[in-house]
Amino acid sequence: MRNTKILAGSSHLELAQLVAKKLGTPLADTTSKKFSNKETSVEIGVSIRGEDVFIIQSGSTEMNDNIIELCIMIQAARIGSAKRITAVLPYFPYCKQSKRKGRTCITAKLVANMLVVAGVDHIITMDLHASQMQGFFQRPVDNLYAEPVIAKWITQHVPQWENGVVVSKNAGGAKRVTSLADALRLDFALIHKDRSRSGPQGHNRPYSGMPKSGNEATAPLSQQKVDDEVEEDVLVEDLTASVSSLNDVGSNLDIMNAAVSIVADTDGEESTITLVGDVKNKIVFLTDDIIDGCQTFLDAADHLVNKCGADKVYIIATHGVLSGESVQKIQACDSIYKLVVTNTFPIPPSKMDQCEKLTVIDISTTIAEAIRRTHNGESVSYLFNHAD
Repeated sequence: MRNTKILAGSSHLELAQLVAKKLGTPLADTTSKKFSNKETSVEIGVSIRGEDVFIIQSGSTEMNDNIIELCIMIQAARIGSAKRITAVLPYFPYCKQSKRKGRTCITAKLVANMLVVAGVDHIITMDLHASQMQGFFQRPVDNLYAEPVIAKWITQHVPQWENGVVVSKNAGGAKRVTSLADALRLDFALIHKDRSRSGPQGHNRPYSGMPKSGNEATAPLSQQKVDDEVEEDVLVEDLTASVSSLNDVGSNLDIMNAAVSIVADTDGEESTITLVGDVKNKIVFLTDDIIDGCQTFLDAADHLVNKCGADKVYIIATHGVLSGESVQKIQACDSIYKLVVTNTFPIPPSKMDQCEKLTVIDISTTIAEAIRRTHNGESVSYLFNHAD
């Protein structure tokens, strides 16, 4: 492409190289270094005056450094008189913190503001955790979808995929699951996980998410690891909308006779898992946008196989964050047949070696085509329904 420069941050150089190769445009020379005090410095080694600049920087395990490096690269391109600057973030950092809970920050909006202040003109991302995040930006946003590529992979690599059903592990993902089910012309089902906590007399009461003691409520700022699966709260209206969606497509669901599992979680919490739909003797595609901590996937897979009679369970997600010991747990789980993710998030080779069930789908063609269409002023909406 003429008058175009493709820059790559340090977060996911492999994906950037794949994108550049498909575009037939080499990556522009950039130098990123860290000073002894951990400050980041980035220098662009070529002239970008009057050029259409695309900066590829996904989230990774070094999320905070990735954001700062991207902002520095955007500002360097702005000072270098670039004609237009597009940030390409296949996995958008802090996307799970997109709504306010108590006295917290809407961090995803803060990151969006940082990019705008740095000087970005346009953002390309993929499968935002919440679609309303597009409204956080004061610049145009193209939110691409991995669904066409995932659907194509299923039809080409899963034997007897026609005998499948697409399942959401919570009500919040119902819209995403129904879209994939429509693309494959398959049935879909919904798992509802109801969390409750035992009270002092043994009665169950809803878990409010508030601190257990006054000491915790008044304690100074401390760093804690948050279970991303527990924080995934689902509103009642989301569940209502999901069940209504099930009825709209004419699914014959017997909710009263649905299989139920009770899972004992940490900290005295119990979860009741209920499947709405039929998966008996079928291949299950358990789908979500992100797999980070994997416990809810493990619970859902065990429930689908042991209680509901599913034949095989494929876990499918766009962003394979896979924190902690997720890959080891998935490898050890007999109820999971295969884990399928895209390469929006960099997965170290060491993790891939620990999980024979892991398959990574290359998403670089979609990103490269989005860049080409953006540069040429063409519509990007074609990519929403097509893998090529």
